[in-house]
This record gives sequence, structure tokens and C-alpha cells, in this order.
Amino acid sequence: MRIGIVTESSPGETRVAGTPSTVSQLVKLGYEVVVEAGAGEWASFRDADYVAAGVAIVDKTQAWNADVVLKLNAPNDAELAQLTSGATVISWLSPGLNPDLVERLTQYPITALAVDAVPRISRAQSMDVLSSTANIAGYRAVVEAANAFGRFFTGQITAAGKVPPAKVLIAGAGVAGLAAIGAASALGAIVRATDPRPEVADQVKSIGGTYLAVEIADQGVSSDGYAKATSEDYNRRAAELYSEQARDVDIIITTANIPGRAAPKLITAADVASMRSGSVIVDLAAANGGNVEGTVPGEKIVTANGVTIIGYTDLARRLPAQASQLFGQNLVNLLKLLTPGKDGVLVLDQTDIVQRSIIVVQNGEKLWPPPPVQVSAAPAAAASAAPISPAAAKKGLGTGSRLALTAVGVAALFLLVAIAPDPLPRHITVLTLSIVIGFYVIGKVNHALHTPLMSITNAISGIIVVGAMLQLAGVDPVTRTLSFVAVLLASINIFGGFAVTRRMLRMFSKGNS
Repeated sequence: MRIGIVTESSPGETRVAGTPSTVSQLVKLGYEVVVEAGAGEWASFRDADYVAAGVAIVDKTQAWNADVVLKLNAPNDAELAQLTSGATVISWLSPGLNPDLVERLTQYPITALAVDAVPRISRAQSMDVLSSTANIAGYRAVVEAANAFGRFFTGQITAAGKVPPAKVLIAGAGVAGLAAIGAASALGAIVRATDPRPEVADQVKSIGGTYLAVEIADQGVSSDGYAKATSEDYNRRAAELYSEQARDVDIIITTANIPGRAAPKLITAADVASMRSGSVIVDLAAANGGNVEGTVPGEKIVTANGVTIIGYTDLARRLPAQASQLFGQNLVNLLKLLTPGKDGVLVLDQTDIVQRSIIVVQNGEKLWPPPPVQVSAAPAAAASAAPISPAAAKKGLGTGSRLALTAVGVAALFLLVAIAPDPLPRHITVLTLSIVIGFYVIGKVNHALHTPLMSITNAISGIIVVGAMLQLAGVDPVTRTLSFVAVLLASINIFGGFAVTRRMLRMFSKGNS
């Protein structure tokens, strides 16, 4: 089958659905790949780069006459008319937001797959174009904010005085929000984030942010991997938090989007008015109505009190090479799933949850919407258990019992040493001391340190090689053989233990991979 990669016709689009590195992977899957002349020009991919990757450069008509057409934005009516009967178009369709487009697709004998409808389950992560695009948008939002802010993000102490670090609030800790948190933290800012899903708190903390929880009775656990509409109680408490933070922070980046619905309003006009002059707001939901009152989609405005509100809707397009590469790789991963024989033949399996979720139209038949997918990892609420009586609870040894057992053990040790023939008492004493010391040195160590610590203690325990080497001087061949084996094994233990320890320590050293 032939795959065609076409030029995007949407105004201002700089990306392309395939890059030289991704089309070469499609060729390895057995497909014949053609690219429309000039398709990658705005993303700095030359036609010669595609030819070097093993694909052909063709005109527009030939690219659209392919069996499978890959593109970024949804095709318009003129483009749909160019598709051949039975062709498959794989694109960003947003079928939940564009019912008219879905109806138009049914008028053609084609198959349409919406890459933005991939379910958020573990095995489909490599195909998730929403995450790839949101990741770029979150990073670029910080870049745009830094450009408009006009001051350092990181704090500095110079001869001219002290520069405080910028304070950044991220509203929404999804993929875009986490990317923004990471970028702002890397620049040295004090980063705070809030999100209705409590499960993201650890992710926020792990990349340098501070999670601001909105404490309510009903937590917003996601059931499909996306944010859901919040309750009135949450909205009221969150509004108080946003108002408080707006008076304190320098930069706000909002990322709250709910699939199929208008973006919720998080920052009011009063919140904007309370911010200091020179503050910046980047509204990543501008294309879907915006999270901020006063956002103008596609534009950057400055309010009367000097606050800059950025409502750009093309943040991913501002990094076209990287955005094209990630989108193209998402398509490659999807086509690997759709090409089970790696023979260049696309096969759709409606029993597969990923494939069924993205099929909008198949051979002119409408298959949207798909069955719902449950992807939440949150545990179901457990039924309240009956209280356990203290008598039924497991009891540990009391102080008196432990002392009694210790006294019995010491008495038994002294009795054994008193009646044992020489040199057994000395060996028993050494063994006992080794056990006691080993217990307090190793057993009392925090579990987080056990892995590197165990490797080095294994190496130290290899000093048995000394005793084995002394036995090598004996005359008994059995003793010498066993000693040689002991020296060999102990040497492996020594060098292996220290080698493992060194590798572990390097993993924790900043700058080492």
C-alpha cells in the first residue's frame, strides 16, 4: 500500500505529518511512501532529506491519491474529494467537537481515523498525539512567559543587589501543566501547581513544583485519563485559592481543558486586576474559550493595570521541527499497530480497544462515538470495615519479654562456651559478635539505602578470601581445591560488589546518564 504525506492547507500551519526519520520507519513496515513537494519546508525539512530517507517526492494530486493519507489538520471538503475510493485518512479530526465533519466524512467511501481519540491507556501512550502536542505547548508557554516577563526566573545575589526568583502558578497539572512546571523549575522559578486530580500531587513534587491542594470531600479522580468537570464546592474553594495566588505570583499559566466542552473559567477579571504590573498570564485553553476572563484567542494583550495576557493558539506550531517529529512518531507507532504483518498492508481490528476508539468512519459507515474506555488507576472505594478489637490485633513483644529472651540467650551462650572444647568457644564468640554487629549495622539502615549498601557490604564480606588464601599453603589436595574455589568466588564477590556500588552511585550523580 502507498502512504501519502501531504502539505497542510490550514493558514499558519508550519508542521508536517512525517519527517525524514519517521518516513524511513514507514518504509521498513513495507509501505511505499510518497511526500508532496514542499510539505516539510516550514519545518526545515527539505525535499532532498526525504529522498535520502528512501521516499519519493510527488505533486499534490499523486500524494492525495495514496491508499493511506497522513495529515495533521482535518481535511476540508476539497481535500476529501481528492481521496480515492477505499482510501484511509489518518488525521487530527476532533470528532467530539466537530459533528458536522463526522457527517461529511460519511458521504465518502473512505475510512477516517482520529489520532486525537487514542485512549489514555498504558499501551497507547506512544500514539497519544494530545500528550505530544500538549508537552510542546506547555514548554513553549514558559518560553513565551519568560519573553514577556522581562526579568530573571531564577533568584540571584549580585554586587548590584539581590534578585528574587519569579513565582509561577500552573493551573492544571496534566501533560501541558507538567511540562510547564518542569521548564519553569529548570529556569529557577518558584513553581506552584493545582489540579482537581489528587493523584498528580506526587508528579508535581517530583519535578520541582509545590502542589496546592483544594480540600473538598469529593476528590476529582479521573476515569479516562483526562480532567473532568469539577463540582460547585471545588470551584468555590479553587476560586479563593486562585484569587489568593494571583496577588502573590508573577506568572500564571492555565492549562485546564475538558474534552468536548468549553474551557472552564479559572481566573476572573478581578484576579487579573489584583496582579502586579508586569505580571504575565499564558492561557493554553484560549482556542477552546480560555481559562482567563479577557483572553483574546490568538493574540497578546496588555490590561489597564499592566498585566500581559497571552492567548496564542499556535504554540506547538512555534516549534515546528520538534512538533512534526513527535507527531510523525506517534503516527509511526499507530501504523505499527495497524500493520501486524509488517507487510505494508493496513488492517483494522475493531476488537482492539485502541483501534476501535479512533475509527470515526469505516468505508463510509459512521462508527463514532466508540464504547467508553475505563482507564483510571484509582482504586474503588472500599466498604467500611468493622472495627478490629484490640484483643484481635497482633501484639508485639513487650519490653519485659524482650529483656527476658535476651537474658536466656546470653545464658545459653555462656553455657555453650563453658562446655565446648577449644577452639570452638572462640569461633562461637566471633560468630555471635558478627551477628550482633551485622544486625545493628545493616538491619537498622533505612530501606531506601539498602540496595547500594548491600552491594558494598557484599564486597566487604569477601574478605573470606584472606582465610582461603592461607589454606592454599596446606598439603591436603581437597583443602587446597576448596580454598581455590573459595578464593575465586570471594574475588568475584569483591570486585562485583564494588562495581555495582559504583554504577549505583553514578546513577544518583547529577549530569551522569
